[in-house]
Amino acid sequence: MKKISFDDLKGKVCVITGGAGVIGISLVKALASVGTKVAILDLNEELAQKVASEISDEFDAEVIGVKGNVLDKDSLIEAKSVVNSKLGSIDLLINGAGGNSPMATTQVEQIEEADLDNLEKTFYGLQLEGFDKVFALNFKGTILPTMVFTRDMLAKKAGAVLNISSMNSYHPLTKIPAYSAAKASVNNFTEWSAVHFAKVGIRVNAIAPGFFITNQNRFLVLNEKTGGYSERGNKIVTNTPMGKFGDPDDLQGAALYLLSDIASFVTGIVIPIDGGFNAYSGV
Repeated sequence: MKKISFDDLKGKVCVITGGAGVIGISLVKALASVGTKVAILDLNEELAQKVASEISDEFDAEVIGVKGNVLDKDSLIEAKSVVNSKLGSIDLLINGAGGNSPMATTQVEQIEEADLDNLEKTFYGLQLEGFDKVFALNFKGTILPTMVFTRDMLAKKAGAVLNISSMNSYHPLTKIPAYSAAKASVNNFTEWSAVHFAKVGIRVNAIAPGFFITNQNRFLVLNEKTGGYSERGNKIVTNTPMGKFGDPDDLQGAALYLLSDIASFVTGIVIPIDGGFNAYSGV
């Protein structure tokens, strides 16, 4: 029997989109801690390089920041050439870029009679450009990097892709129909691509974070005036059996597991990391 560890990740090259975000930073730190070489891909090259430098110093690891647009294939191809020249052939990909938009968020959870005279606060007031933005970032922003960065894996018939889904993909939350549907699409694509790549040695899985406070949802779950939870934030905590929001570091173990050869016979799954939210009926 082999020793169970993440030693196989040492020296491998991982590209992570959205790596300069709250969740992304935690995943980069996890990878750096086991000796993986990491390229943080972001539209904001300066931010990506700043985060990379800080994590590199903290873990004495090879971490670089690279400019790249997950919605522009040419930009991704250019970014890949930078990664290849600085770190080598790519072994792993984390599709972490994503987020929601206020334009695709309703102001009310349900339509009530009182809302009939002001439907702008409801589904009828949503802007399609908001839907387009959310679907592009979450869904197309997963497809295009997979198209580009798995090429090296294909050549050596080995590699792993980790998509970042959401518990919204299973149980759509009120107010955010576009984000929930986009993440459901990520789940479906995870399963589809896992089958598509299965015979050429590339595994594709996903994690579905429950509720973590990020830059994208802060406006929904926190009360700007008091600094405490909003009514919605309190409702989330109440319906999470562990009674709290998750910490981004709670994602690290599952992420490393799915990227590692420890999970060599695991592909096409989505692991909820949600403090029990999915298991709770509310009663």
